[in-house]
Amino acid sequence: MTGLWDFWIDRGGTFTDIIGRSPDGRMTPHKLLSENPEAYNDAAIQGIRDLMGLSADMAIPTAEIASIKMGTTVATNALLERKGEKTAFITTAGFRDALRIAYQARADIFAKNIQKPEQLYAAVVEVDERVRADGQIETAVDEAAARQAMQKLFDKGIRSVAIVLMHAYAFPDHELQLVRLAEQIGFTQISASHKTSPLVKFVGRGDTTIVDAYLSPILARYVEQVESALGLGPDDSTQLMFMMSNGGLTSARLFQGKDAILSGPAGGVVGAVATSKLAGFESLIGFDMGGT
Repeated sequence: MTGLWDFWIDRGGTFTDIIGRSPDGRMTPHKLLSENPEAYNDAAIQGIRDLMGLSADMAIPTAEIASIKMGTTVATNALLERKGEKTAFITTAGFRDALRIAYQARADIFAKNIQKPEQLYAAVVEVDERVRADGQIETAVDEAAARQAMQKLFDKGIRSVAIVLMHAYAFPDHELQLVRLAEQIGFTQISASHKTSPLVKFVGRGDTTIVDAYLSPILARYVEQVESALGLGPDDSTQLMFMMSNGGLTSARLFQGKDAILSGPAGGVVGAVATSKLAGFESLIGFDMGGT
């Protein structure tokens, strides 16, 4: 018992569920439509206001809140509906189609008309550079050409880039060069594969980095919206945390696109397991149906 409020929130595409624990320990559930612009800007914030008994013109007293822990389908729905950030894929010369070719897996081996999934990136830039698997530099980065190509992307309105170079998981120097160029040009979202997903496999590393660049700006805007509505500053003691796809929690400022795709559904799994253990069951069947 902290003598403060705690909130657990599941922000779905259709409904938002909030459970609040008041300072005296009472648990209160609350449910709102996730989208109701005529009544409120954000369902999670409105739920907190309702449970604390605050009117629309009253500031949320964050000093009275210990923690807010949230699972959200913001990233899930943005991915499903293809409403992420306009993103460019920057890669080693000769590998522009590597993610589209992928592993050449065919769900229906006899299909004559193969429908490939739509790629998330809107543009591709190939950079003259190559690092071998042993770290030997075969071709140094052509910085002048890379800067020119990236500037063209920026001039077209693209602000998010995913940088995925061959063998960068072990030898990231060339990616770091391109990151510095992207920062100088002014890109606001820069996802580099050696940091986002340092895996040997090019396709898996590339796909994860693309998803991160595509979704992170959407999440950043949502987190900023929540922090602004709460009036949270860097010195506030209130914990604002989000659930990741693996069922763990992370600080709002460390919440990234690559970790958020299953943020909402993961909560159902974690909750089902925890509840069944409390009830003494080792085997269970969980069912989670969202409105979307």
